Amino acid sequence: MNWISNYVRPRINSIFSRREVPENLWSKCTECGTMLFHRELAENLNVCTSCGHHMGITPRDRFLALFDGGVFVEVDVPAPTADPLNFRDQKKYPDRMKAALRNTGEKEAMLVVEGEIGRTPIVAAAQDFSFMGGSMGMYVGNAIIAAATRAVELGRPLVLFSAAGGARMQEGILSLMQMPRTTVAVEMLKEAGLPYIVVLTHPTTGGVTASYAMLGDVHIAEPNALICFAGPRVIEQTIREKLPEGFQRAEYLLDHGMLDRVTPRGKMREELITITRMLMGLPPAIAGDLPAPDPAADETPDEAAPAEDAKE
Repeated sequence: MNWISNYVRPRINSIFSRREVPENLWSKCTECGTMLFHRELAENLNVCTSCGHHMGITPRDRFLALFDGGVFVEVDVPAPTADPLNFRDQKKYPDRMKAALRNTGEKEAMLVVEGEIGRTPIVAAAQDFSFMGGSMGMYVGNAIIAAATRAVELGRPLVLFSAAGGARMQEGILSLMQMPRTTVAVEMLKEAGLPYIVVLTHPTTGGVTASYAMLGDVHIAEPNALICFAGPRVIEQTIREKLPEGFQRAEYLLDHGMLDRVTPRGKMREELITITRMLMGLPPAIAGDLPAPDPAADETPDEAAPAEDAKE
């Protein structure tokens, strides 16, 4: 038995061999290239701690940070007809849906919930760009109608976070029909006198921009978000000219009057609390978790009696 090759060498290799590290512990910022530890990135709401670049975030993670105590209740959305056109490109449409479901854990590209922000009841909807590019299909149309209907029913404002590559090609004309459908849903809120606030995130493009994403009472965008109908590459190829620096980005649109605010993700909750309470005619939010105490409720009968005796 050769103890050097059979024992010593394997022992040395085990000591100095590289330990396997899970691939999901670190994320690379696509803007500055900094490697970010996953916990640190999650605590900062998927915003790069080095350069402030806003990466994608799922609707559930966004709502956990938005609502009081991270508590919200999902609103039911009617399920549309599956694969109405029997569409197939490189894959069948149902196969693409199954893959998106498996990768995201969500059943579709929009999540509708209700809850409170700063003790202000709202209805909120958010698109998931990781689900087939957040594309607008029949389900997204049903989701916006369900959100608007629920907001009117409860008398609450609707806050919508958009993130989409446009209409869903696998549903053809049926996806384009969601543009007028969602416009009617927004009109329901207008007729009820309820605020409709849109937060445009990166990217918001195509038919989404041409419909419900630009019909809000207030438009807020995250920094450097791409907001457009046709992308800059398509425009440059069409007009054969170089576009201005930062064209179709949130800051450019703010300077040209298309937006009301550009707000970092970490300050979005406070901004929405202030705007929704102002539009609903409510007093400013109270700092802290509990609402302001009611002086009349604090006054006990025993304390009130001496005051009445003193007057007599």
